[in-house]
Amino acid sequence: MPELLFSRILNGILAGPVTGLLNVIGIHPRHPDAPIPDHVAMQFLLVTVLTILFLIVRSQLSVENPSGLQHVVEGAYNFVGNLGHEIIGHDYKAFLPYLMALGIFLLTANLMGLIPGLESPTANPVVPLGCALVTWFYYQAQGILKNGPIGYLKHFIGPQDPNIPLIVRLILPVLMFPIEIFSHLARLLSLTVRLYANMFAGEMVTLVFFSLVPLGIPVIFEGLHIGVSFIQTYIFVLLACVYLGEATAHEH
Repeated sequence: MPELLFSRILNGILAGPVTGLLNVIGIHPRHPDAPIPDHVAMQFLLVTVLTILFLIVRSQLSVENPSGLQHVVEGAYNFVGNLGHEIIGHDYKAFLPYLMALGIFLLTANLMGLIPGLESPTANPVVPLGCALVTWFYYQAQGILKNGPIGYLKHFIGPQDPNIPLIVRLILPVLMFPIEIFSHLARLLSLTVRLYANMFAGEMVTLVFFSLVPLGIPVIFEGLHIGVSFIQTYIFVLLACVYLGEATAHEH
């Protein structure tokens, strides 16, 4: 696919320093004059725009006369907060900054493909994998912080209630531990493939119909793209809440 205009501009400005940095750490780009791929350029643009946007919201915070943008952000915050409260429990507020950042990043990244000249970075498998890895390590770290290393490992060996027969308590960890390990590793694949497959398919379907019928029918698929973007963001954040709730639960 041809390089996007913004990627071309970014490479024109930063190609030299980026190529030099990549060479220093042992990565030799295939195209030294264009080392920044489209999905990285889209993320750079996205983070820059979101940073400016939230600086504006922060500078205009008002209790008496909130702006429309403030209402939108507060609504999103309350939605994610309610989701976290229902799934994670009373400690959910500690995780809201991450969940909000994750949700806003994913939603805007999913919707970027609707803007002519841009594409959704989540339609590239590297970006969903990155979000999945960060989420995976985040909930593992939170589980260790909340329960301690030994307490967190107890999540992997099944119930150890004294009322359970001793022979069952001895055999259960042997069976449960490898199953739990594979289950946690499978979450990386599940989070990545679900988001990537849906966004890639949505972009491809829209692109095909735009090439066949420039007007009319493609608008329907743009609407579907918006719906899929919201649904996939919701599912990703929902699963992050579920994993956090499981990891930080205190075993009795």
